[in-house]
Amino acid sequence: MDLKQIEYFLRVAELRSFSRAAEYLNISQSALSRQVRLLELDLRQHLLYRNGRGVEPTEAGERFVGYAKALLQLVDRAREDMQSMQDAPSGKVTLGLPPRVAHVLTPPMVLAFRKQFPQGAISVAEGLSAQTREWLITGRVDIALLYDPPPSPLLGYETLFREELVLVCARTQTPALPASVTVADLANYPLILPSQPNAIRTLTERVCGSQNVRLNVVAEVDAVHTITELAAQGHAYAILPESAVVLEANPEAFATARITSPAIRNNLVLAVPRSRPMTRLAVATAELIRGTDFPSLFVKTARAGQAVRAGRPAAAQTETADMESQ
Repeated sequence: MDLKQIEYFLRVAELRSFSRAAEYLNISQSALSRQVRLLELDLRQHLLYRNGRGVEPTEAGERFVGYAKALLQLVDRAREDMQSMQDAPSGKVTLGLPPRVAHVLTPPMVLAFRKQFPQGAISVAEGLSAQTREWLITGRVDIALLYDPPPSPLLGYETLFREELVLVCARTQTPALPASVTVADLANYPLILPSQPNAIRTLTERVCGSQNVRLNVVAEVDAVHTITELAAQGHAYAILPESAVVLEANPEAFATARITSPAIRNNLVLAVPRSRPMTRLAVATAELIRGTDFPSLFVKTARAGQAVRAGRPAAAQTETADMESQ
């Protein structure tokens, strides 16, 4: 099986035309047809059939398209990896992040990346954990941070940060929210939660289901920021990571209660592919992420935001907070 033949077949299958593919590849149509035919003979399958409008992949051709894309992608990665071994890691790495993590991690991550890998380029793709997990499996991103992903033989996981979820409502809500509530108590609160397969919803329902607790979900909203806005307006209660509340523009507008018996903790994990090799740059980027102090990162970002909202420099806010803690 020849890689050129695979590339030629894939181009014909994508363009649905031998003539357009030949023009794109800058070869004669007869040479292109001959190479595709040699591939069909090697596979002992008809991959394409002609119709009045051009060509269409056969059932075997449709199946082979997936293999062809994977093989050519693997070749590109191998070439990039071999090239990068000549000097410092280079090329491009794509990092998948949940929006809330991207908000706090992207600025320091880009700065650290540029300092450590001046010959490399980084791209950040934001998406919910379920979506980003699919991107990682299909190769759209090279590495990802995910919240509580389901197990997969195609992916390797490493927990980086665990955070408790809290019950959230408007500070003006009556009766006032207690300092803590049990999982069983959650059934008594009208809740706004993200819809499935959101990681917060999946985790919450799994823990509550293990305690035979049925939640009263009155609205499903996927955007965390919109959920906090609705909670701040007193429409219902929410279950969110504490940092999601702290990072809001007006965290003083919220009351929170710890959830106990048991506590609900989400897991932020570093996810890497097992089904394909990682480039040196991707491996080095993963190591850079492992060195991140995520608890401090969330706290520092929230503190800086509060300082800006209060109208004084973040450094002054940090100094005051440090003095108050002594």
